[in-house]
Order: sequence, then C-alpha cells, then structure tokens
Amino acid sequence: MSIIKKFFLIAASAVMFSGCAMAPAGGGASAEPAVAAAAERLRLAMIDPTPAALGALVADDLSYGHSSGKVDTKASFIGDLVAGKSDFVSITITDQTIKVAGDVAIVRHTLAADTNDSGKPGKVALKILGIWQKQGGEWKMLARQAVRI
Repeated sequence: MSIIKKFFLIAASAVMFSGCAMAPAGGGASAEPAVAAAAERLRLAMIDPTPAALGALVADDLSYGHSSGKVDTKASFIGDLVAGKSDFVSITITDQTIKVAGDVAIVRHTLAADTNDSGKPGKVALKILGIWQKQGGEWKMLARQAVRI
C-alpha cells in the first residue's frame, strides 16, 4: 500500500472513529482558535524541541509523513528533532485553513523553513495536511502529510 493511501486511510479512520458524524460536538468554528494555538505551539516546539513540549502536542499513534515518503512515529519524530537529525532553524506558516468536525480538525497550510538537518543547511517549501484530534481535552496532531511545492 502506498504511503499516500496509508495516510488517507489513517485520516479517514480518524474521522470515522472520532465519535462524530461531522456534527460539531464542542467543535466547529468555536474550536478553531484552540486548534490554531496548538498548531502554533507545535511550530515553536519544532524549532526549539524538547521531548516534553513535543510529546504534549502529538498523539501516541502519530503518523508523520514527510515529503520524501518517510513516515515517523511519535518516538522517531521526537527523537529526530531532539537529536538534530531533523533541525528546523525557522518555520513560517502561511495560507492556513482549519476545519473542525467534532473532535477532529483538518489543518492545511504552506510551510517554508530553513533547516540544518544533521548539520547540513537547507530550505524547504511544502504544502501540509495535518489531522488533529482532541484527546483528554487537548488538541494533538494525529497525522501529517507533506508534499513538495
């Protein structure tokens, strides 16, 4: 099964198993600021990563898809950021949209970043699709997929 198919299967499962039928149950437009705030905390935590900050913002079942096709788990996502294997010097988010359905949110944006992965400077420009889920009263990233622009 291709990485894209796996991602969309996970995204569809998140919506189906969220306990909602696309009806706001404490969600909808009123939840968008909280989702945006969580996404912003994740952006900042990726620039200055600590296991505690990152761990609080991503789900235990995280599926984090890179534009290269690599897919990280929660452990590998956090481990690579903390070790500097994946190192974001700066991240700029533009064109962000958020759609909330119950306890699931779909976040799309454009990401431009300066990187220093394993000590090698670089730049990335990506389109991102993130699936966030409200867990224990907090919004956590459940899945993410990036594609090159």
